[in-house]
Amino acid sequence: MAGLQAQKRALRKAIASSLSSLRPAEIEADSRTITERVVGSSWFSHSRAVSCFLSMPNGEVDTSLLVSAILRAGKTLYVPRMHPERRAHMDFLQICDEADLSSLPSGLWGIREPGYTLGDAPRKNATDPDADPLDVIFLPGLAFDRTFARLGHGKGYYDRFLSAYGKPRPLLGLELRMVVVALAFRGQVLEAGEVPMAEHDWRVDLIISPDGILANPHGLIPSSSNS
Repeated sequence: MAGLQAQKRALRKAIASSLSSLRPAEIEADSRTITERVVGSSWFSHSRAVSCFLSMPNGEVDTSLLVSAILRAGKTLYVPRMHPERRAHMDFLQICDEADLSSLPSGLWGIREPGYTLGDAPRKNATDPDADPLDVIFLPGLAFDRTFARLGHGKGYYDRFLSAYGKPRPLLGLELRMVVVALAFRGQVLEAGEVPMAEHDWRVDLIISPDGILANPHGLIPSSSNS
């Protein structure tokens, strides 16, 4: 385990260094291309409830266009908020509209986060009993490889949430779960086996980069949706 953690730390450092060299114009152009690929896909058009991370000021695919597109499409949007007291715990809180989205303050690492209330009412949480199940979760990461392994920032937020939330649910006689989608720049997509994985680490179903969409053949999205 110590060796695995050392490998992860070394890869995080290498990828972070590479991301720091990306020019703002390159980030903007690639983020726009990635958003267009998402919005043009059939699995996105059929989704109803979607979670998407709000990107850091630098070093990540800019999701500002994507979250606006989710709202404009009439989908229910949830965004993560790190719990102030529970270690490595995230809540996924609903954003009502673009005015609500634009009013969010910056939290840890410069990431915008919603409060637990909106006005006098509590925000809906994706884990509330009456919430529609999430169809798609867009998640960040430092690196992904062609076995759909993911290297996060090392805090375990998404692995814990997905393990608790991602249990299959019956629908039309099938066991379905949400689709887990990675958004990545070219330098974040590595060859098979280059991302070290522990048993508890989640693999993603799709990796979307400026070059296209990679679909996990063991996931729930057929390869024909790779558009």
